[in-house]
Amino acid sequence: MTNENNTINEEINSTEQVELTEENAGEAVVNEDAQTTAEAEVNPAEEYLNEIEALKAKLEEADNRYLRLQADFDNFRRRTRLDQEAGEKYRAQKLITELLPALDNFERAMKVDADNEQTKVLLQGMDMVYRGMMDALKKEGVEPIEAVGKDFDPHLHQAVMQGEDENFGSNIVTDEFQKGYLLKDRVIRPSMVKVNQ
Repeated sequence: MTNENNTINEEINSTEQVELTEENAGEAVVNEDAQTTAEAEVNPAEEYLNEIEALKAKLEEADNRYLRLQADFDNFRRRTRLDQEAGEKYRAQKLITELLPALDNFERAMKVDADNEQTKVLLQGMDMVYRGMMDALKKEGVEPIEAVGKDFDPHLHQAVMQGEDENFGSNIVTDEFQKGYLLKDRVIRPSMVKVNQ
């Protein structure tokens, strides 16, 4: 009988253990479900936060691109406006540059000594034409560069000779071979000069 009792006790114990194991398994399943549910609740929130951060980064990048593009466009407009102003300001430069040799020829021709009345009349007519051209050029902003007696300025003068003259100080222009001209504030031709040492 004792054997039977022992066998029955062992069966009861193993049944209890099986029941406890099943309960533990059930609790484990419940715990896993709760953990999965909790993770599922946390994961969408994290996903939304990550998505929001990604969208913020994209928005910031788009804002930066927009600001750079706007700055580039403002610079383009400013450069275009400055180019137009310069084009308007110096519109006559090409024509004036082509007229300068004719002015030089007029000046050389008017230096001829008149030995008879006909030559004097011709020179007077040439002088009138020359003054008319110079007046028209002045209206456009052309000014001759003063050279003789002035300090040598490499921006305004082109030194083609050096000399020694006691009447002038050092680095002073003593003679002008070809007249230079300014168009408003731009040198369109420097004066060809002789400079005292």
